[in-house]
Amino acid sequence: MQTDDEIRIAALNYGVQQQFWDNFGNAHATSGETNLAILNAIGPQPLPPDTVPPVMVVLEGIPEPIPGTAQKTPDLPLGYHEIEVGGKPMRLIVTPASVRRWEGGKRAGLGVTLYGVRSARNWGCGDFRDLRELVTWAAAELHADFIALNPLHAIHNRSPYNQSPYLPNSIFYRNWLYLDVEAVEGYQPEPAILAQLDAVRATDIVQYEAVAGLKRRALEHIYNSTPLRPECRKWIAAEGDLLRLYATYCALDEHLHAANPDIWVWPQWPAEYQDPNSAGVAEFARAHEREILFHGWLQWLVDQQVAAVQQHARAVGMGTGLYHDLALATDRCGSDLWAHRDFFVNGARVGSPPDGFSPSGQDWSFPPPSQKRHLEDGYRLFAESIAKSMRHGGALRIDHVMRLFRLYWIPEGHTAAQGAYVKDRARDLVRILALESVRNNAVIVGEDLGTVEDEVRETLASFGVLSYRLLIFEQNEAGFKAPSEYPANALTSTTTHDLPTIAGYWSGHDIEARFRAGTIPKASFDAQQVDRVRDKQRLLDALFAMNLLPEHHGRVAAELPTMTPDIHSAIMGYLATTPCVMWLVNQEDMTQEPFQQNLPGTTSEYPNWSRKMRWSLEDLRTLPEARGTVEMVRHWVERSGRTGD
Repeated sequence: MQTDDEIRIAALNYGVQQQFWDNFGNAHATSGETNLAILNAIGPQPLPPDTVPPVMVVLEGIPEPIPGTAQKTPDLPLGYHEIEVGGKPMRLIVTPASVRRWEGGKRAGLGVTLYGVRSARNWGCGDFRDLRELVTWAAAELHADFIALNPLHAIHNRSPYNQSPYLPNSIFYRNWLYLDVEAVEGYQPEPAILAQLDAVRATDIVQYEAVAGLKRRALEHIYNSTPLRPECRKWIAAEGDLLRLYATYCALDEHLHAANPDIWVWPQWPAEYQDPNSAGVAEFARAHEREILFHGWLQWLVDQQVAAVQQHARAVGMGTGLYHDLALATDRCGSDLWAHRDFFVNGARVGSPPDGFSPSGQDWSFPPPSQKRHLEDGYRLFAESIAKSMRHGGALRIDHVMRLFRLYWIPEGHTAAQGAYVKDRARDLVRILALESVRNNAVIVGEDLGTVEDEVRETLASFGVLSYRLLIFEQNEAGFKAPSEYPANALTSTTTHDLPTIAGYWSGHDIEARFRAGTIPKASFDAQQVDRVRDKQRLLDALFAMNLLPEHHGRVAAELPTMTPDIHSAIMGYLATTPCVMWLVNQEDMTQEPFQQNLPGTTSEYPNWSRKMRWSLEDLRTLPEARGTVEMVRHWVERSGRTGD
């Protein structure tokens, strides 16, 4: 039996950190039990360091010694190369020293949840025609350089699945629900569908299943009546096994659920279908070739429509255009886990340690990546996840960018407070990120919130990855940081999807929502309310210190239960005048909505990932209140020199 010291040393060798500091400044030591559980989950490790590795990632023009040989890596151009070392194949990835760096000066953009965009013509959720119209409007009315989107990753679009774009069915392909069906060649209006559109448009919550049903019916009619274009078949073929596996999963999922409505996830499938390489799956693929092709066709349509929006964004003067978002996770019951199971560790989940917003920590309920398997595969899947997410865009946000360095693992049978951080091969991953950024001409924004080591931010900054600075978190013991204290190489915004909107923050709506949902006890509820009163006063003081509020405005935050128009404008001006090269105006904060998109730790207790915008696209152009808000935001864009002129 191994001693505690032997277990600790083994864990250290495998990247398990033995201590971390939380955002309260408290140290947490990794227990022997946690070490052992993580070691058991990791299993056998890669080849010893004196053996030729299956892959090496090097900087362009800088040869590196090849382990197990007297050779150095050859001088090759940027890209992916297959070479031979000592009679064995090795993948050599040659990367630049930085990502595509931001060169546009100070600019502004609008952040939207595409599913929540309202319009008089859409089919119950925002679509790519809405996005095109939003691009046109934002470029003209806000001088916007970019439109930041929620992850467009594929989800199941049906109950009882989660609807989170951050826990998708697949991170490699996109949600066909966003298709502008009426723009698809061969579309013919069906009275039975048109009669139902008013009802799904009128709801304040996106009815994913109903919308998907209507769109699917129309798309199937087009598919069955219109021959596939040669360029579609060529695109599908070029996507290779990645799309083949995804489309096969989708066809299997639908087939098995239709046969037995109690079957919802692939672990419930008959055994012969649970292995993507089985004879049963091969036989299914032969028998259902047309259904599988249908899902490839959907992805081709999505790709065409996203590309058209990005081209339009550039045509109307946006330097960046679409700003995409790459989720950290993938649903453990989705297609990625079915198709690429050995790229994930069994026996642990990813989460985060306790913090101020989640006192018990968070369990995100998906498995961590297998470093061993990614190394053996030459990082192909990792590179694909980056490249496909930034396709047809000028910027990519990496959710929880610390993933490139470490993830917080929670072993099976442990709570979120009993986990530990496990390091990844950060040097390789950051370099590959840089390569794909340069190849795709997209800047990178790293969401570096929470418990972040100094080394992480320093490395990301050296590679040109923009930091992510939110007003809510930019505080110190003295209060809110002044705009001049924000870094230039960063994106700044008020808040994000997992945090309160500014209106909700000011009213304390988020604290009440957490208490009603049962994610915090009464003691935490009371403590957070006290803290919020303090923080609101600090924010109010900061706004006055910057001369952003009129002298006659109230100076006691406790006497201002709701956010006033002057405070709204002042907060916008506070961030607009920072040195940050990107200023992101969230839709909910522009329109002063109290409800955040996601309440962490909840499922049915809160309508996550489904709230629609307060105002429609038509309202933004005509409603007096909306016009006034737009003029206020435009004022700050112009005053802060973010027009690009």
